[in-house]
Amino acid sequence: MAITPQFLDELRSRVPVSDVVGKRVKLARKGREFTGLCPFHSEKTPSFTVNDDKAFYHCFGCGAHGDVIRFVTETEGLTFPEAVGKLAGMAGMEVPKATPEERRRAERAKSLQDVCEAALRFFRRRLDGPDGAAALAYLQRRGLKPETIEAFRLGWAPDGRSALKQALTGEGFPEAMLVESGLLIKPEDGGESYDRFRGRVIFPIADRRGRAIAFGGRALGDIQPKYLNSPETPLFNKGRLLYALDMARQAVRDGSDVIVTEGYTDVIALHQAGFGGAVAPLGTALTESQI
Repeated sequence: MAITPQFLDELRSRVPVSDVVGKRVKLARKGREFTGLCPFHSEKTPSFTVNDDKAFYHCFGCGAHGDVIRFVTETEGLTFPEAVGKLAGMAGMEVPKATPEERRRAERAKSLQDVCEAALRFFRRRLDGPDGAAALAYLQRRGLKPETIEAFRLGWAPDGRSALKQALTGEGFPEAMLVESGLLIKPEDGGESYDRFRGRVIFPIADRRGRAIAFGGRALGDIQPKYLNSPETPLFNKGRLLYALDMARQAVRDGSDVIVTEGYTDVIALHQAGFGGAVAPLGTALTESQI
């Protein structure tokens, strides 16, 4: 959709922040503002304020801040265009139609998401199959319960250069799309493409809505590097995402503390132990976007 700054300004002016926030938070008027208990962290004394004149909300306890669009994206897990569409419906406004280029990008992103979800199903099947026994034993030695393995959708990438490639091209996915998604490696010399993840326990990396968009793999043998992540793709930017963020967001809203750990298995073990706010960076350090 061709959303202009002028359209967004008009939308913000037509939908008071308090109307939207008030559906989730019990607000009390205090002068020109409203106050209430923050929906983004647990508190007993209200530190959350809403100012319709300035069209923003702010929490003096946790620092949460934004306009009505950000509130909807944060509390409902919607993308920016989805939140704009929902609020435009409330305001009786018609969202500008998408340009051909925007439609092309959306269709491309949807295709890449479909590829990643298909790969996830493949890795899950292989973990449950005979050749996944060693991977399953590794996860069990780490103390992970079957329901935890299922919740985090852990999998197994078998040895061999083309198991995933054969499976997904057999489902009709073009090889070029598998390369673009980071699942296959295409040699620069023009040689045959091959599976990126081989002989590795697979940790799916999800976006904020829980959709698989990339993967991390942990080698069981002497393969180096021990950990391998998907490269950056049109869907995946490692500096803008945290592992298990999709699972931690609701737990944090319900009062859990945010716990930043070093890696995948640490996060999973903490979630299993009841610490649902655990997340991990997908690189060697936290970025400003992740914080």
